[in-house]
Amino acid sequence: MLSETLLLQMEIPREPHFFKLLLPGFQSGVAIPLDFYTKHIQGAEINKPWKLRSDASDQIWEVIREGRTLTKGWKEFTEAHDLRIGDIVIFKHEGDMVFHVTPFGPSCCEIQYTHPHIVKEDADGDDAPTFSYDYCFLAEVTATNQKDDKMFLPVEAMRCGALNQQCKEVKLVNKEGKSWTARFGFSESDGAYYISRGWRKFCRDNRCTNGDLFVFNVVGDGTTTPLLCVCPERKECTELLIKHFSRIDGSIASTSRN
Repeated sequence: MLSETLLLQMEIPREPHFFKLLLPGFQSGVAIPLDFYTKHIQGAEINKPWKLRSDASDQIWEVIREGRTLTKGWKEFTEAHDLRIGDIVIFKHEGDMVFHVTPFGPSCCEIQYTHPHIVKEDADGDDAPTFSYDYCFLAEVTATNQKDDKMFLPVEAMRCGALNQQCKEVKLVNKEGKSWTARFGFSESDGAYYISRGWRKFCRDNRCTNGDLFVFNVVGDGTTTPLLCVCPERKECTELLIKHFSRIDGSIASTSRN
């Protein structure tokens, strides 16, 4: 779930609905939340496409669902609506796999479009913060950081513009878009940021076991509460994982030679 403040700023429909925070790699597909899928979608015709409409135009976009993921046709919808990382979209189910989609910008204001061409205009565009999405880091679930409820970020995170020592909390966001609030701090002795009072719950709620790896993409503007979003499978995240396992393999090889 997103924060209560954000929800209060958006008009939530009464019809069955769900919302998604658009994370890096969102154009390749969007996952339907499990609860919504179980209650409203599971059992529907597999090959029946979703029909997406919006207030931006009279056009209807047909999007293919593969399991719990919207795939073919979704990229065209996002491009037509100029959706970007950090935007939020609400899917309102109108029945018979027809969904009305309402996009919101990073300022949490509904995006306005100019007819007949779809031109994106954030309602508070002049005041909207500039978000950074360019820093990823690898986090490993360990017995120690779960016991201590404290997970340190790499020292390199000091260079990330979305983070600073004045920040007191962060939002941990999984691939489903659900979020957990955690305390954020800086250790003078270690010279690194850390997450506490929320890390253990994030791991428990996501059924993590020791050794599980997450690649987090840091999203923020340096003034608002930053988001640490679990990366979808994409090039940058894959490279981090490859480097991680290469170091492990190298360490094992070095040990075996001694």
